[in-house]
Amino acid sequence: MRIGELAEVTGVSQRSLRHYEQAGLLDSQRQANGYRRYAATAVVRVRNIRYLLAAGLTLDDVQVFLPCLDGDVAAADPAGPGLRVARDRLDVLNRRIAAQTLVRDRLAAALAEATDSAPVR
Repeated sequence: MRIGELAEVTGVSQRSLRHYEQAGLLDSQRQANGYRRYAATAVVRVRNIRYLLAAGLTLDDVQVFLPCLDGDVAAADPAGPGLRVARDRLDVLNRRIAAQTLVRDRLAAALAEATDSAPVR
């Protein structure tokens, strides 16, 4: 199937598909006219990539899952390298959330202080 067909079937933009290919997550064959040609199995692979990205992983993180991207990633038994990547990504997200929560709390406190000390009009 051509890139437009794959994009339509998976609901992923052609730009994203090219990006996945550039990241080494998706393969295509070039036709004589230069068009990309994807195997039918690319549909499952793209859906699995989207699933992992939606779970909070990055494209670099998804590289670890290459051996199982053509199967049912969501139902697969967790494996060591994938679990490590997922745990590391969760740690990163938790640190970011903590940092953002701290900033939010500081801003809320500053607003409360400014509002409490402001003259009533």
